[in-house]
Amino acid sequence: MQIDPYGFERPEDFDDAAYEKFFSSYLVTLTRRAIKWSRLLQGGSVPRSRTVKRYVRKGVPLEHRARVWMALSGAQAQMDQNPGYYHRLLQGDRNPRLEDAIRTDLNRTFPDNVKFRKTTEPCLQKTLYNVLLAYGHHNQGVGYCQGMNFIAGYLILITNNEEESFWLLDALVGRILPDYYSPAMLGLKTDQEVLGELVRAKLPAVGALMERLGVLWTLVVSRWFICLFVDVLPVETVLRIWDCLFNEGSKIIFRVALTLIKQHQEFILEATSIPDICDKFKQITKGSFVMECHTFMQKIFSEPGSLSMATVAKLRESCRARLLAQG
Repeated sequence: MQIDPYGFERPEDFDDAAYEKFFSSYLVTLTRRAIKWSRLLQGGSVPRSRTVKRYVRKGVPLEHRARVWMALSGAQAQMDQNPGYYHRLLQGDRNPRLEDAIRTDLNRTFPDNVKFRKTTEPCLQKTLYNVLLAYGHHNQGVGYCQGMNFIAGYLILITNNEEESFWLLDALVGRILPDYYSPAMLGLKTDQEVLGELVRAKLPAVGALMERLGVLWTLVVSRWFICLFVDVLPVETVLRIWDCLFNEGSKIIFRVALTLIKQHQEFILEATSIPDICDKFKQITKGSFVMECHTFMQKIFSEPGSLSMATVAKLRESCRARLLAQG
């Protein structure tokens, strides 16, 4: 059984030849980017600038990723301003309901990753438990919600640091993703509707098909949003998306979703039923288009056309109002 650099077992049907071909050329890109990043980071801080934005879009090298995410998301500033806070959260009053909810999901989190197995030393399940428990104490309005385990798991794999993972989770759940994980999940439902509006505007044929078949967007894309593409797209591609997510905010999610749909528009339009559409939306997240993360990331900034945060904010407002009116 082959294992990737992050500890995930490669699936049985993994296309070794295609991956090798992609990775040998990607390695050249990575090496070139690493030299540029090392130069950029010599000054110590990671400033927000057009250069940094361009660099981030071209990918943050793995060895710098934790540091760059921490800086750009504001997590580093929060951690510096609140020394000892994370450890105090872990020592706070016990909450059996929260503990049980988290514990139930531990074994379901990356069963295909050797680092999360009970037989591994050190097993990352304990780290994951701590991060989620601390977050549940920190943000009691959210507590723990399924999906957060996958996100925290990835943060732990990249940072190798419990406290940094906590503050990055706080940046995502508290600031970058508006109201995705609260009990009513209004932000999540809103953003799925926003994607629907964007598809109707930019890819009207797909929008019309969804309407004709009566497919709710939540049926086909809820995992994309809740898990931020974890366990949906290949690991390397997810990390490249997150590079931009921490820097540019949640509109990146729409860029990725629109690119996946636009690239496979003809294929999606062949669907004749709801199960058929659901199956097609699963299939479009596999294959060489998503594996070749460097070209994929170039596409998400060209294919969907212009998409400003102002446009997203306006659509969020109208979709949210519509959802609240429906009750």
